[in-house]
Amino acid sequence: MTQTSEAPAAIQAQKPPARFRIHRAWFVAAVTFVTIIGAAAFRSLPGLLIDPLHQEFGWSRGTIGAAVSINLALYGLTAPFAAALMDRFGIRRVVAVALTVIALGSGLTVWMTAAWQLLLCWGLLVGLGSGSMALAFAATVTNRWFTERRGLVSGILTAASASGQLIFLPLLSWMITRYDWRPAAVTVALAALAVVPFVWLLLRDHPADVGASPYGAKEFVPKPPPVQGAARRTVKVLISAMRTGPFWLLAGTFAICGASTNGLVQTHFVPAAHDHGMPVTAAASLLAVIGVFDVVGTIASGWFTDRFSPRRLLAVYYALRGISLLFLPMLLAPSVHPPMIFFIVFYGLDWVATVPPTLALCREHYGDDSAIVFGWVLASHQVGAALIAFLGGVARDTFGSYDVVWYASGALCAAAALMALVIRRRPTSQALAVA
Repeated sequence: MTQTSEAPAAIQAQKPPARFRIHRAWFVAAVTFVTIIGAAAFRSLPGLLIDPLHQEFGWSRGTIGAAVSINLALYGLTAPFAAALMDRFGIRRVVAVALTVIALGSGLTVWMTAAWQLLLCWGLLVGLGSGSMALAFAATVTNRWFTERRGLVSGILTAASASGQLIFLPLLSWMITRYDWRPAAVTVALAALAVVPFVWLLLRDHPADVGASPYGAKEFVPKPPPVQGAARRTVKVLISAMRTGPFWLLAGTFAICGASTNGLVQTHFVPAAHDHGMPVTAAASLLAVIGVFDVVGTIASGWFTDRFSPRRLLAVYYALRGISLLFLPMLLAPSVHPPMIFFIVFYGLDWVATVPPTLALCREHYGDDSAIVFGWVLASHQVGAALIAFLGGVARDTFGSYDVVWYASGALCAAAALMALVIRRRPTSQALAVA
C-alpha cells in the first residue's frame, strides 16, 4: 500500500516539466535577466555624475569618488549576506526590498546640498540595495534552477547588466547634457521601482514551487527548508573558505577584475575622455558600446566555461585586458577614431567574461555553499573597484591626468593572469566540506 501511494505522487511531481516545451527554468532566467537590466541603471550613473557634481557643488573628484567607493564596497560586502538571506526568506522578497532601497537612495539625491548626503544616499542606500542585486542573485538562480548549462546561464545573466548599461548610458548622458543630473537620478529610481512587480509576480524561489525539477536534473528535487541564522552561516562559510588556497586566489583575481572594470573604466572613462576634449555624450556612447560587446563576450565565456578549463580562461582574459588598458592612454582623443573603436570592441568582449569561469571554480571547490562563497569573492571584486574609484579621482586631482591609473591597472591584470594559473584543480576524490 505504501509503495502504491507513493509511486503516483513521485510520478506526478515529475510530470509537470514534461508539459512545457521550454523548461520553466528558462522563464525564471528570463525574468532574472529583465530584473538585472532594470537595476543596471544605477550602475550607469556614477561616472556621469562626477563632472556635473564637481561643477555645481564644487566638490572635489576625490570626494565624489569616495561616495562611489562606498557604493562599490557595499555592493560587494552585502552580496554574501544577500545570498544567505535568499536561502532564509526567498529570492523574491530580498530582491524586491533591494530594488525599493535603490529607488529610495537614488530619488533622495535630488534634494541633497552637502557631500555627506551624497555619501549617505548614493554611497550607503544605493550600495546596500545594489549589493542584494549583485551577481550572487544570478548565482543563486543558476544553482537552484539549473544542473546543466550553468556556465551558459551564468554568462547570460551576467550579460544582463551590460545590456542595461547599453540601454541606460546614452539615455542618462543625454538627460544630463540636455537638462540636468537630477532627471537622470529620478530615472534610475523609477527604473528600479518598475522592476518590482515583475519580480514579485513572475519570479519563483525554487523549481519545487511549481512542481518542476531543475533543468537537466534526472529526478525531482524537493525544496529545502529555510536556512536559519543567515548572518551566522555567511560568516561561518567565509571562515571555512578562508582556510583554502583557491579562495584567496579567486578573491585576489576578482579584486583586480573589479579594479580594472567597475572602479576604473565604468567610473572614470567618461571624465577621462572628456579631459581630452571628447563630448560627454560621445564618451558615454562608447561606454555603452562596451556593453554591447560585453553581452557577446560574457555569453561566449559561459559557453567556453562549459567546455574548457576555467583557470586557463581566466588567465587569458586577464592578460588580454591588461594589454588593452596599457594602450588606452595613447588612444584618448577629442574625436572617436578607428583605434579607439578597436579598443572598445576588444575590451568590451573581456569586460565581465571572468564571471562564468570564476563561478565555475567556486562551484567546483565549495559545492552547495558556492553562492555564498562567490558572494565573498564578489566582495573582494567590489573592494578592488572601490579603491580604484577613489584613488582614480585622487590621481586626477593630483596629477591632472588618469594615465598613471591606466598603466597600474594593466600591470595588475598581468598579476591576475598569473594568479589564475596557480589555482589548482580540485581532485574528484577530495571531499571539501564547507560547513
